[in-house]
Formats: sequence, structure tokens, C-alpha cells
Amino acid sequence: MTKIAIIIPARYASTRFPGKPLAILGGKSMLARVYDHAYEAVQGLNNATLAVATDDERIAEHCEENGMQFVMTSPDCKTGTDRVMEAIEKLPQKPDFIINAQGDAPFTPPDFMRAMLDDFLQNPDVDLITPVVRLTWDALDKLRKNKHVTPFSGTTAVLDARRHALWFSKNIIPAMRKEDQLRQIDPIFSPVYRHIGLYGYRTASLEKYTSLPEGVYESLEGLEQLRFLENGMTVRCVIVDYKGRPSMSGIDSPEDLLRAEELLKAYHTP
Repeated sequence: MTKIAIIIPARYASTRFPGKPLAILGGKSMLARVYDHAYEAVQGLNNATLAVATDDERIAEHCEENGMQFVMTSPDCKTGTDRVMEAIEKLPQKPDFIINAQGDAPFTPPDFMRAMLDDFLQNPDVDLITPVVRLTWDALDKLRKNKHVTPFSGTTAVLDARRHALWFSKNIIPAMRKEDQLRQIDPIFSPVYRHIGLYGYRTASLEKYTSLPEGVYESLEGLEQLRFLENGMTVRCVIVDYKGRPSMSGIDSPEDLLRAEELLKAYHTP
């Protein structure tokens, strides 16, 4: 039987926002929000493990107080992916598939993670599974506007007919000739997919990934998933939909937390 794990890397130290996993958002810590979403995602699945991976006693204490399983990892882990790798080595059973759920992304819907899990159960030979959302023309116009201010915000992806990723970029891809005609053919959706920074790895593939040097294009773009593509590994995309729910990438600063609070109020999200 396939063994699945969702690991939430959470470190206390942060240059811009120390202790951010414990920051309160809508009366609940960000970490607890992510954990609750992950818990919902694995309901009904056998052999599923859920745990926080941390190197800090304050986060461990918070997990104990809130009934969240956790694994202590080394403070020397360079990235969240390294922390996930160390955590699964300490689990009683090594999983076949692991989702790395970001502890600072409390708006990630549970069904995004569940879609990844279900896709893996149907396609167990892929190396990496990650979600993408098809942008409406309005969302694409907004992304273009944002990139005039923050050029490296927002990642886009191009997929083949099997939904395997051909490439990811901080540029908006693909370039479109005759865009006016495309808008007339489909006035709602553009052909552009935005990547959601959530990753699910086959365990053997994660072990291989962490043993490989940083890729050339991975370094240039600042996108870790390109290391997979640069080494001939398979990245499969699942197409998801926010369905009108609030969308926000990782919370990296107190200012981001304030914006997140406003989103909760605007969307009446509990």
C-alpha cells in the first residue's frame, strides 16, 4: 500500500519576520492553519503521515499544545526541502510520496494538496507533482502590471499534452502572437498557467534531487523545480482552481501578514 506524508517545514529564525510560523492570523497561528488544511487533505487515505519539521523548541512546544505531530531537525538545514528530507528519514516508515507544505502559506486550499495526492496515486512514476492555475485574462493583466514593480514575482509554466511541465519561468510564458484574436476566441481564460509553489516528491526522486548540484537555469531564475527539468526528471502539473477563495503566496513579512488579515476579512474566511 502506498505510503504518503505531508511535511511542513517550519523554522523560527527569519531575517524579515522572526517567528513567523507562530504569527497569529485570524485568531490562529499560520502554522496551525497550514496543518489543519493538510489534515483535511489526507482524510480517507490509509498510510498517511502528517508532521511539522522544525529545529526550534518554541515551535515544537506550540505543536505539542495544539496536538500537531512534529519532528525535530537540524538547525543546519539550508532549505525547507533539506529539512523535509531529514524529517522523512526520522519517520517510523519511509513514505513513497511526500508533499512539502509551506508553513508560511496559510491560504493553500486543502483540495490542492489532495489533487496532488490523487494524481500521484494514478501516476506513481513521476518525479515531482506541483499545481498550476490557468489565469483569466484579468489575472494575466494584473500579473503583467505587478511585474513592472516586482519583476520576479509570479512564476508561469508551459505544459505538454500529458500535463508534464516543459518549463517554468519568472517571465510570462508563452509569448503570444495575435493576442487580440485569442481574447475573442476565449474571452475568459488566457493560455497562461501560473505556478503554485507547492511540491510533491516521489521519495527516491527527492533523494536524487538533494544529491544534485544547483542547476544553471535554477540559479538564474531562482526556481528549484528547474533542477528536475535540467536533469531530465519528470515534473507533472495538476490544474487547480481557487474557486473564488483568497489567493496569496507565502507570508514573508509583517506587512504581508497585515495584507493576509485583510484578505480574511474581505473573503469572510474563518
